[in-house]
Amino acid sequence: MNILDKSPYIAIEGPIGAGKTSLAKRLAAHLNAELLLENAGENPFMARFYQDPKRHALATQLFFLFQRSGQVNTLQQNDLFHNAIVGDFLLDKDPLFAELNLDDDEFRLYQTIYKELQPQAPVPDLVIYLQAKPSVLLTRVHKRGIDYEHNISIHYLERLTDSYTRYFYRYEAAPLLIVNCEHFNFVDNDEHFALLMQKITSMRSPREFLNQAM
Repeated sequence: MNILDKSPYIAIEGPIGAGKTSLAKRLAAHLNAELLLENAGENPFMARFYQDPKRHALATQLFFLFQRSGQVNTLQQNDLFHNAIVGDFLLDKDPLFAELNLDDDEFRLYQTIYKELQPQAPVPDLVIYLQAKPSVLLTRVHKRGIDYEHNISIHYLERLTDSYTRYFYRYEAAPLLIVNCEHFNFVDNDEHFALLMQKITSMRSPREFLNQAM
């Protein structure tokens, strides 16, 4: 039995520029699944955060926390998990960004609010973690042309990718497929997408890897 024999909940994760949302959309369409998107563009603090991270990090982080918690709660209340679900975020990873971007006092406040909310996200049947070097991520971010993202620095991406690496090194809550996505184009290349699907359906251990050299 492979993961797709039932109606799975698949969460796609990775730093900005890794291609989470694009892959989530294609995978959801392929599986005829419900699509659960982070919708970062709805966060009114995002542009200000990249201009002045220290000043606007807490507001940015709390908006995402409430948004993501609400999305997951809505899914649970509507009992949509009878259908396949594909999302481009993992709620349990939310504190990673908080710890990265907030000072000590703000992080303690964030932790208090997080505990009060007690967001209970269902455990995914599979987490796909997209990896890429900071320089690759920066090129992709600039290429997509979102104005406020041009303020993202290579230093920030280095810290972010390091945080993701440490987080998923310890991650054991769900089966994990780690994909080095630097040379994959899952959206426009059917062979690459087929290779990913083959890997998903053949997974037998709780942690596996997919890598392709040029």
